[in-house]
Formats: sequence, structure tokens, C-alpha cells
Amino acid sequence: MITYDDFIKVELKIAKIVEAEEVVGAEKLLKLKIDLGGEKRQIVAGIKKAYQAKDLIGKEIVVVVNLEPRMMMGIESNGMLLAASDDNGPVLLIPDKEVPPGSGIK
Repeated sequence: MITYDDFIKVELKIAKIVEAEEVVGAEKLLKLKIDLGGEKRQIVAGIKKAYQAKDLIGKEIVVVVNLEPRMMMGIESNGMLLAASDDNGPVLLIPDKEVPPGSGIK
């Protein structure tokens, strides 16, 4: 188990997907450009089997923003989106109404 002090180190924010494309040669990965309220970032996510890139543009998602960058298929990912999982694969966690990009999650 992690402590509460460990948990509060995780910084979660709402991001809006502004660009999305397939990662060439990857079965599961999509490259997403996200808006965090004035800050733009690139993340790589293993959601390709469940979502088409074109359908993600404009969606708001929940992102862990204070992870160290990670290289995936030669592409730097600067965050991690949150998703549930069901029998069909990942299911994005999205707010039930629109909120400004960069809004914190409590």
C-alpha cells in the first residue's frame, strides 16, 4: 500500500486532446498532443485498439502530469492518461461536463 503522503504527490489535471495520430509500427500506441491550459505536451498512450485517433480530437481526459518523461517507440511521452479497463480494452476517464484545460483534480 502507498501512504497518503505518497498519493498526494501525484498531480492530476484535465487536458484537452488537440492532435492525435497513430505511432508507426506500434500495435497499441497513439501519440497525443494535449493542452493543459496554456501548456502543450505530447503523450503516448496504449489506446489504439479502443480508439481511433480522429475521434479523440477535442476530448477532455485526465492526465498524470508530474511523471518523469518516458521514451516509447522512440517518442517522448510527457505524462500519462488515466483509463479504466473492461473486456474490450481501455476506457478513457473523462469529466461529465466541460472544464477548462489545466484544471486540477482533487
